[in-house]
Amino acid sequence: QVQLVESGGGLVKAGGSLRLSCAASGRTFSAGTMGWFRQAPGKEREAVAALRWGDRYRYYADDVKGRFTISGNNAKDTVYLQMDSLKAEDTAVYYCAGKPAGVIKSSWHMEGRYNYWGQGTQVTVAS
Repeated sequence: QVQLVESGGGLVKAGGSLRLSCAASGRTFSAGTMGWFRQAPGKEREAVAALRWGDRYRYYADDVKGRFTISGNNAKDTVYLQMDSLKAEDTAVYYCAGKPAGVIKSSWHMEGRYNYWGQGTQVTVAS
């Protein structure tokens, strides 16, 4: 079975850092796209960042650009999200998403473009 498993969430003070990991198993996403979404209580799920493996294009939401960095190990079907300068508004459940094929630039942020999802990992930033 295809699985995406997130790890690395936790409680951190404002201004601190966390590094999330997402490991895929069951099939490879090495020719596709893997990304991160987040959902805060009472809010809609929103795109955070994505990595398209084919050309290593990286996409970021405006709110996190300059603070978050997405990277990965293609051979391991694993992506990471380095989160620095965390703010209280970054508090959310962070979900890993994957699509075996690439996602075009204009739709990287759309949930419907991704086929598989992890269970999420909680990130809490204390204010």
